[in-house]
Amino acid sequence: MSSEYIAPIRRVKTQSDVDIWLRSKAYHELLGFLATLNSSVKGKSFATDYNLSSTMVVIAGILDPILVELETIPLEEQQQRFGNRAFRTLGERIVAKSQEWIEGILPEDKRGAVIELKPYFDESFGSFDRIDYGTGHEINFLAFCCCLYKIGLLAESDHVATVFFLFNKYLTLMRKIQLHYKLEPAGSQGVWGLDDYQFIPFIFGSAQLVAHPQLAPEDLVDAETVSQHHEDFMFFGCIQFINQVKVGPFAEHSNQLWNISAVKTWSKVNQGLIKMYKAEVLCKQPVIQHFVFGSLLSYEAQPALSSTFAGGRLNLPGPT
Repeated sequence: MSSEYIAPIRRVKTQSDVDIWLRSKAYHELLGFLATLNSSVKGKSFATDYNLSSTMVVIAGILDPILVELETIPLEEQQQRFGNRAFRTLGERIVAKSQEWIEGILPEDKRGAVIELKPYFDESFGSFDRIDYGTGHEINFLAFCCCLYKIGLLAESDHVATVFFLFNKYLTLMRKIQLHYKLEPAGSQGVWGLDDYQFIPFIFGSAQLVAHPQLAPEDLVDAETVSQHHEDFMFFGCIQFINQVKVGPFAEHSNQLWNISAVKTWSKVNQGLIKMYKAEVLCKQPVIQHFVFGSLLSYEAQPALSSTFAGGRLNLPGPT
């Protein structure tokens, strides 16, 4: 099996390449994977009981050494307010040590996959050169998780835990990194963007709130309601974080989210966010040009009428 793995490389360099990407196996696998995880957490708060396998606990532990490294690297004294250069030191340590960390979560017969897993993992935490972070880095962590299913390390029973335990732990770590190093938002659209750094948590978070008997989209602009529920729902956790780090009227610093509060149902919010993610992230060359393709997430064309997520013993229709 290990002989089938190849070192992933960048393939998207022009708009024509983006068109190829949108027909690729990788695109359909990732979008199908996102849709699968999204469906798995619909109507479920963090308090919902879910399967947490020992394998998942071990996988999530791969993030712990990064927090340790962060706490041992002193910030650099510099004049510029944003983008502390100590982030580059963190990056050097992640790149140097991640192969060992990844091999530590893989059974011996799957360790050949590290050649494909490592680039996605390393890119999940931001650009160590530009000292920024955005949705292009976030998608790499989604890819890392997707590949864990494709090699058979995770299964269908791990879907909810992938969101509630693994991705949520990654999100918490990234907030600490963003604040600690004052990372620049990568490709930020300012007030016209959904968020300076993240997108996927809003998708999962809106799915959690689908058909909630009390909470409605209009509640996301009520600071008291958000404070009461931010530990139960990822969406409100995102809003709580925004409320803590931004000043001024919510409608001014987070205009897109303010507009979302006018949508009638969480189901429509969820559907709209997935469409927006496809248009504003997956279809954008500045984002996808940094993504790499190997055997697990292939640049080859997806066969017609077979858009599926092949991991975790699933055979779901691909999103349109």
